[in-house]
Amino acid sequence: MVHPPQRTAISGPALVRLLARLTQADVPESRQSLADRLSQWLGWTDAIALSTALSGPPPAVAGVARAFGSAEERECARVRAGLAQTLAGDSAFAVARRRGATLHGAAVEAPVDYAVFRQRYTAMQQTMETGIGSLRGRLRAMLATQTPALARLAVLDAVMERALGERERSVLATVPGLLAGHFQRLRAQAEAKAASAGEGATDAAAVAAAVAAGPAAVSANEAAAAATKTSPDAAAHTAWLSVFRQDMQSVVLAELDVRFQPVEGLIAALRTC
Repeated sequence: MVHPPQRTAISGPALVRLLARLTQADVPESRQSLADRLSQWLGWTDAIALSTALSGPPPAVAGVARAFGSAEERECARVRAGLAQTLAGDSAFAVARRRGATLHGAAVEAPVDYAVFRQRYTAMQQTMETGIGSLRGRLRAMLATQTPALARLAVLDAVMERALGERERSVLATVPGLLAGHFQRLRAQAEAKAASAGEGATDAAAVAAAVAAGPAAVSANEAAAAATKTSPDAAAHTAWLSVFRQDMQSVVLAELDVRFQPVEGLIAALRTC
């Protein structure tokens, strides 16, 4: 027996692993080091600013030190939890049912084009960028009031945000396009399954008509076999869209984890004060 080739397991953040699974992509592990890959994202002006931040004299501490305590920890947790709740409760994950439409007595979800999901995902990305960027700036301001070493870290983080921000937006902007392929595959599979079930329902109707015509037209066994072929109910008809919504929600929450990593680094530094 010939077995299909197994995809290489991908390491890294949950976002990368999720996208690899949903897109069915066989992505080879990069052989470049993190430093080498980052160097490809930095222009010469970014490199100069980064070098200055790392090797120049430490910046002066800005004002009176502001203590980082439980209140600040709670605020950071509140911002993250609020973003997660906003993302998970987005209208893209709500079931929109067509008024008055039914299938076998159950309400049918209105047809939806992927453009709706693309628009909502882009809006969620903007929400994350705004909320996290604001929190990141506040944490840098707090770092700048601590020791010279932490003030340097605040400057370094600001340089990295400016240098990598545009590239990060460009890379993450490809996620809705990757999800489009997953949406289309799920829909095509559901349509093929529905078409197959529809053929079975047609066969059942033909047998039922033959039974009505008389016992000689068809045997009882044939009628019973045909009766097992029924058209899909409403739940099966829209199950693929529920699967897609769940997958899309998992992806956007995994993206939140990735976007929050610089904030977690700043929080960890402030805990050392």
